[in-house]
Amino acid sequence: MQQVRRVRRAALLALTLLSACAAADPSSGGTPTVRPSGSGVFGAYLTGKVALSQGNADAAANAFLRALAARPNDPELRQQAFFAALLAGRSEAVQLARQLPDNQMAVLVLGDEAAKSGRWAEAERQFRALPRQGLTQLLQPLLIAWVQQGDGRTDAALATLRPLVEGQRFRGLFALHAGMIADLANRPADAARYYRIAQTEMPDSNLRLTQVLASWQTRTGHPADAQRLLANLVAAAPDMSIAVPTLLSTANKRPVARPTDGIAEAYVALAAALHAERSTDFATAMLRLALDLRPDFTAARVMQADLLAAKQPAAALQMLAGIPNTDPISAIVRMRRVALMEKLGRGDDATEELEKLVHDYPESPLPDMTLGDMLRIKQRFPAAIAAYDRAAARIRHPGPNDWPLFYNRGIAYERSNQWAKAEADFRHALDLAPDQPYVLNYLAYSWADRGERLPEARRMLQRAAEKRPNDGAVVDSLGWVMLRQGQVSAAVKTLERAVELDSEDPTINGHLGDAYWAAGRKIEAQYQWRRALTLNPTADDAAKLEAKLNPSQGGAVVSGQ
Repeated sequence: MQQVRRVRRAALLALTLLSACAAADPSSGGTPTVRPSGSGVFGAYLTGKVALSQGNADAAANAFLRALAARPNDPELRQQAFFAALLAGRSEAVQLARQLPDNQMAVLVLGDEAAKSGRWAEAERQFRALPRQGLTQLLQPLLIAWVQQGDGRTDAALATLRPLVEGQRFRGLFALHAGMIADLANRPADAARYYRIAQTEMPDSNLRLTQVLASWQTRTGHPADAQRLLANLVAAAPDMSIAVPTLLSTANKRPVARPTDGIAEAYVALAAALHAERSTDFATAMLRLALDLRPDFTAARVMQADLLAAKQPAAALQMLAGIPNTDPISAIVRMRRVALMEKLGRGDDATEELEKLVHDYPESPLPDMTLGDMLRIKQRFPAAIAAYDRAAARIRHPGPNDWPLFYNRGIAYERSNQWAKAEADFRHALDLAPDQPYVLNYLAYSWADRGERLPEARRMLQRAAEKRPNDGAVVDSLGWVMLRQGQVSAAVKTLERAVELDSEDPTINGHLGDAYWAAGRKIEAQYQWRRALTLNPTADDAAKLEAKLNPSQGGAVVSGQ
């Protein structure tokens, strides 16, 4: 909980730095202070605003730069053009930064430019000019410490961070950077001390932290400790398992080769915190600064792709294309590429890439599991089951993290009318993860739908509802089994709650109609069935709903049918 509060605090602190570029923030919602005269300038201005709102920073930069060329002395257009150029990773951002002495983002750009050319004193002067408020309270000391290290002043760099490591807020982040600075300066005692603090303060699921610490343990002669770190990572994030062999084989490489790499690390760390709070524009700006300093920084490219994926999957795919297959986490990157290809409608390319992953990582079940998921979603159930079978064959001793494989294969069996095999897989998934609400829900709902094991199904659904009290599907299943047990009043109340939680689900609305009918509330029942028909039910469900509404059948419903 404390870590969550800290992340939220970071998002709030970001607002101050964002205000320096508020004119370029498409989500600010304020009325632009500039109304450029002339249809060409104004048209370009509006094009830029729309492009930014759609996440197309490059098009926005083109538009704002075109407007600025026509009105070169307009301060608002200069701010807009700078921020769009920064988000797009355009060289014009540096030129415009020099014209914006009061813009904090511009100060960061100029400080980075000085650091890249080895002008450490100038970089420190720029970074010290940042106000000690908002997010710069966190960012500024990291930047200053790294340029001090670049200037050969390791003692000064560690002194800059030491009081922050000894403090309470974000001490893990500051300790990690102090450790990397000491590591780069070949001061192993200091590095070990700071890395220990970072490991204690930061979560096991942090991939970048694990890479840094595993590298340190390997290079200092403790490979078993590196393996334990990676095992903890996989326990917290099972999909990372596919990358463990390459992470181990490349762990002897120092994570930060030069001070500008460390500055890039600082930007990415803050981008991650802001990404978690959906501060997308600011996170993107941080990542662009990182990639300008360190174009091959995989962590920045992956996070940038994540930010682009929702609105611009093709751009996200292009961002990942810059990561070579020799990268330590290339397997994870390739799995992300598969998801983007599928999103873009390139199913054949996605399947081909998964087949290559199966070949390249013969010990990992993840590629075949993913292929099975893709085929199951497309309702190609026999092919999905075959893929799941291959994945299961690669798991010698299934553990708690392996329940999704058997759960998803069970769904494929159930949807292809192989109930005995489906039930066996659902039970196996529950053996591995006894309180997993999704498995409890699916198995218990299936029993209720078949009129089997109703008391046991209800007990299971009550356990699932305790885990997921605000999940409409789970609450619906509980109401459905109540209806099958003839407890109409309780079913109505529970299904009304389910509809409140997920009002757009056709199955839930249909079930509520069934409960109303069983309670004698026929007009309300018919209303719910008609509503369910408007919510894109499956063809089979639509036929059942139509039958219930057909006067020739009296709208009759066998209790819970």
